[in-house]
Amino acid sequence: MKLATFDAGEGQRLGALTASGDALVDLTSTGQADLASMQALIDAGDAGLAKARAALEAGDPIRLQDVKLLAPLPCPPQIRDASTAPRHIMNAPVGMRRLAALLQDQPDPGPAEGSIPDIYRAQPIFYITNRFSVAGHGADIRWPGYSRYMDYELEVAVVIGKGGRDIPAASAMDHVFGFTIFNDFSARDTQLREMQGMLGPAKGKSFDAGNVFGPWIVTRDEIADYRNLRCTAHINGRLVTDSRLGEMLHGFEDMIAYISDSETLHPGEIIGGGTVDDGCGLERCEFLSDGDEISLTVEGIGSLVNKVVAAGQR
Repeated sequence: MKLATFDAGEGQRLGALTASGDALVDLTSTGQADLASMQALIDAGDAGLAKARAALEAGDPIRLQDVKLLAPLPCPPQIRDASTAPRHIMNAPVGMRRLAALLQDQPDPGPAEGSIPDIYRAQPIFYITNRFSVAGHGADIRWPGYSRYMDYELEVAVVIGKGGRDIPAASAMDHVFGFTIFNDFSARDTQLREMQGMLGPAKGKSFDAGNVFGPWIVTRDEIADYRNLRCTAHINGRLVTDSRLGEMLHGFEDMIAYISDSETLHPGEIIGGGTVDDGCGLERCEFLSDGDEISLTVEGIGSLVNKVVAAGQR
């Protein structure tokens, strides 16, 4: 199933897409507690999914064009984001050096061959971001006034369905509820400055609507092999990214096993798989402009579209 959170004028509702893909059924209208919201459905486990399937078959469709899609989980319990794609790991620091030269009015040193630090091969590397700074499909992303260098990041994320601690990699996918697209918008000039503090990203990633998910969650059973998913990005209709997940240094199984080591994962938590290879402007030293429309498409999931709106520079 493809499960969405939407608003048709009555506030947040849980919906399931019809087979045609151009309409959804309001699951919340059944009055069942397990279908009151996406989080309630996730908490209900397999029994909740069975109720959702039955309601989808019996319900009356509502056209997608008549609703506003929201983030599938408007306030997830937690968001973690990893970095696993080898070319991104190699090229992003090169992009940062080029950006640093631009900020200092120095000549652009141009592209160069990067390298993968050993730690990225040894274990999954991730950070925790602001779970309150979430937006969905169609939202305008108002850029923070402290940044001039706007960037997108194309990712696929998993949503945890069954919690647990010390989860073995071999059974980790049993804990996944589904998959969604993640646009990890990044204020690159701010990120460049604050990463010198060696504590990971902060305001470079954490601003209102900086974490965009959607357009919905696709349940795990609909994705046969996530590593084979084709991921593309278009800016104002121009193709800028065409990649696949297959080159990940660590798959979601390893991420879940590593994160849950001596730490409990809870239903509804989101884990981003990291920017796909060639999945952001930083790797090319190309950045977004005011009014740009960014469309991220992942095979088997859908398309997540947003527009960036630049604020006045402070």
